[in-house]
Amino acid sequence: MTEATTNAGPPRLEVASQSKLIWWAFRKHKLAMAGLIVVAILYVIAAMPGFFAINDPSAQNARTPFHPPEAIHLWSDDGFVGPHFVPSKLKRDPDTLAAIYVPEPEKAVRLVLFGHGYSYRLFGLIETDRHLFASSDPKQPFFPFGTDRLGRCVWSRIMQGAQTSLSIGLVGVALSLIIGVILGGISGYFGGRIDFAIQRVVEFVLALPTIPIWLALAAALPQDWPATLQYMMITIILSLTGWAHLARVVRGRFLSLRTEEFVSAARLDGCSEGRIIFRHMLPSFMSHIIASITLAIPAMILAETSLSFLGLGLQPPTISWGVLLREAQNVRSIATAPWLFAPGGAVVLAVMALNLLGDGLRDAADPYNK
Repeated sequence: MTEATTNAGPPRLEVASQSKLIWWAFRKHKLAMAGLIVVAILYVIAAMPGFFAINDPSAQNARTPFHPPEAIHLWSDDGFVGPHFVPSKLKRDPDTLAAIYVPEPEKAVRLVLFGHGYSYRLFGLIETDRHLFASSDPKQPFFPFGTDRLGRCVWSRIMQGAQTSLSIGLVGVALSLIIGVILGGISGYFGGRIDFAIQRVVEFVLALPTIPIWLALAAALPQDWPATLQYMMITIILSLTGWAHLARVVRGRFLSLRTEEFVSAARLDGCSEGRIIFRHMLPSFMSHIIASITLAIPAMILAETSLSFLGLGLQPPTISWGVLLREAQNVRSIATAPWLFAPGGAVVLAVMALNLLGDGLRDAADPYNK
């Protein structure tokens, strides 16, 4: 018998953790994996929108109102020349005086990867002018999604709006999570009169018509408040009406867990009530809470978009997807510039990706799912 065999201890039993089991089940869900990739890309954009923007999202240009989208070309009459775009010149129809953009192929402008553009703060801290791609000629801006009535780049405004709309979803759900876990945990753990009182409050909140309450609370906000305060109050409004469903889920789990053996053992061991709740019971179904959070974020995004679209949410100059969609309320604007609906496509993409991600997490976290 060799020394290695002699010194070898008993065979180790490899046991997969709960998070690893969930990941193994989740990665088999192809649509959920696609949703995870899209959500990751969207939140990277939201973290540094200035890097992905091409032009200053707030800069107005009287020479480019309702400029149509410009395509990226790789080939010209002379062959392959690399990524470039064909600028257009604004002219007027001699009969109707309508704005007409005439392409000028002879003035093709090259697009530069990691090029220089307008200055912004990366992550809100680092001053830089680097962008993912930029026009090589500062006098010829590139508009991949066209411009609005004030000549502002729609693509750049969508990138900037992602930061506001997606962060409201995260912050709003975080506040709802705190309220829902605390009230739902107390209700399910202690039961009795405390459970009765909290459940009546939950039922009252669930009975309220969501959209009228949103509209009433948002309309009560002063219109002259700064953008930061408006953002904070809209987030609080959405959170105060979104915690009840999560509280119900948490209560149900606590009711089923409070009679389990590990809870009784912790109680006999002298653990405090807070330690039993937050150290033993809550982690046992954290995967379900994560799945619920992922499915709640799209609702928050849609709520902010709806309020801002109706003019009762965030107000200009704040940029969000809902604020951008207000440009599409005008029938004339829609007929003149259908690309103003592009922020709506961003909302649909984000909501679908988050829903697919949430469905995959919920299925993966379900121990009874086959």
